[in-house]
Amino acid sequence: MTRKITLSIPDMLHEKLEEWRQSFNLSKMFQDALSDAIQKKEEFQKRLQDDITMSETIERLKQEKRLSEGNYVENGRIEGFRWAKSAHYDDLMYALNFDSPTAMASDERLSASFGETIASDYLMEKSGEDLNKHTRLFLEGWLKGVNEFWNEIKEKL
Repeated sequence: MTRKITLSIPDMLHEKLEEWRQSFNLSKMFQDALSDAIQKKEEFQKRLQDDITMSETIERLKQEKRLSEGNYVENGRIEGFRWAKSAHYDDLMYALNFDSPTAMASDERLSASFGETIASDYLMEKSGEDLNKHTRLFLEGWLKGVNEFWNEIKEKL
């Protein structure tokens, strides 16, 4: 049995939704997101109630750490792809020559593309010339996104 519910979304999001409605199974997306949120709440409640051993706690934290770090890479990949779509050809070629997050972060021409994101997301905590782990993960993802974009379009140029 299924039940219908009503959701409210801002007008701006609704306009975007109308543009892409045929591309999404909204019911499935909502069900997945809601199931995930409920599962997290239930797991948290269970952890509070259970007598959890230290090794179980460590294992759970390891798994959560892997997920968290994966989010930095994925967010960077999305931002890099988005940037590449609107980048000037010369800037795109310039970015494709980088393979070091440290060099990217210190490059004035390139860091203007993601510097605000890094600063606003508290990722830019430099100690000397070394980047923190989350900044490095974000920038590695950013490079992946730029390279993914380039690999999609290079044969068409």
